[in-house]
Amino acid sequence: MLQITDLQVEQKMWPLLRQAFRPMFLLGASFSAIAMLLWILALAGTISLPVYGNVLVWHAHEMIFGFVAAIVVGFLLTAVQNWTGMRATHGRALGILTTVWLLGRLAFLFGANLPAWLVAGIDLLFLPLSAILLAVPLIKVKQQRNLFFVPVLFLLTFCNALMHYGLVSERFDIQQLGSQNAVWLLALLMAIVGGRVIPMFTANGTMTTKAEPIVWLDRIGLGSLWLVFILNITLFSAQLPDVVMAAIYAISAVALGVRCLRWRIWITLRVPLLWSLHIAYWFIPLGLALFALRELGFNISNSIALHAITAGAMGNMILAMIARVSLGHSGRPLQPKAIMSLAFLLVAVAALSRVLLTWLVPEFSMSWFMFSAAAWILAYLIYVVVYLPILITPRPDGRPG
Repeated sequence: MLQITDLQVEQKMWPLLRQAFRPMFLLGASFSAIAMLLWILALAGTISLPVYGNVLVWHAHEMIFGFVAAIVVGFLLTAVQNWTGMRATHGRALGILTTVWLLGRLAFLFGANLPAWLVAGIDLLFLPLSAILLAVPLIKVKQQRNLFFVPVLFLLTFCNALMHYGLVSERFDIQQLGSQNAVWLLALLMAIVGGRVIPMFTANGTMTTKAEPIVWLDRIGLGSLWLVFILNITLFSAQLPDVVMAAIYAISAVALGVRCLRWRIWITLRVPLLWSLHIAYWFIPLGLALFALRELGFNISNSIALHAITAGAMGNMILAMIARVSLGHSGRPLQPKAIMSLAFLLVAVAALSRVLLTWLVPEFSMSWFMFSAAAWILAYLIYVVVYLPILITPRPDGRPG
């Protein structure tokens, strides 16, 4: 009897499970639109959700550890195949990982009457399992450059655990400690990965010279952002004078802003896959600047400053990256459909209305919330509709993945 070849095994595999970006991007993007719709309806008092904990915590937790975590894992477990040359997580293992993620979302959404240990046990499993699946090929080929992503996933798990502990102990401060520091970790990931790929993508996509990094500038920008995370997670930030924290936020904002300015967004305006990434990155220094102003006594809420990082940087960068990665890793040209430009604009508008309009015209905050949510939902639904056929069908070139 002839052995089945790798190609035959690949052809028999459900295309959705051939590489991590497929289920994680599809489910993550779909979930973000659904969760945002449920959140805004609950906020308006239109519906009552049977969530675990309360609706405010559910929204914060699920947008970070549901939506963003799915995209991050999908990206990392796809990229590791390029980094190592080894076949990344696929098939049954990917199916199990996806199921674990999905069970976590169901447990939080319908878990009002479930025991805390069960919800936490299900939810906390996803990121460590992902970290192990990421670590194995990196360690096998001794690829140390990207190994730091593994401890970052475990740090995110710790932040998630803090949120769970805060819920059980009814300590809002601990819940916020977990959620806010997860945001700082994810901002670091965006700053690091963005610094690697945006200059390269820009040069390739515009046929111009790549902006080479300035080492000392990168060290100041990323180092100060690491310092922001460390000071906040250890609670040492509360012991420092406000002006010191403001200076740290401001230094990081200026350094990362200058770094981004050198990448020349103005040469990307005809390439949606590029300007969307640049806009996303600009929200990181914007968020840091808002935190600096807040420390100096300006009337800026923590929520407004934080949403510059979440709705702004994360929302925009995720849509830009998944639109690009879904094409490249499915063997298709990097030419998204024209309607994706509308999606990129919508998610940018969603972030700006949630952050700047809520700050500048607070008397209409609920209207801005609803407008922002509607723009976000439409943006991500456009992605789901446009990319669904790509994500659930085999590569046209017949290669694995």
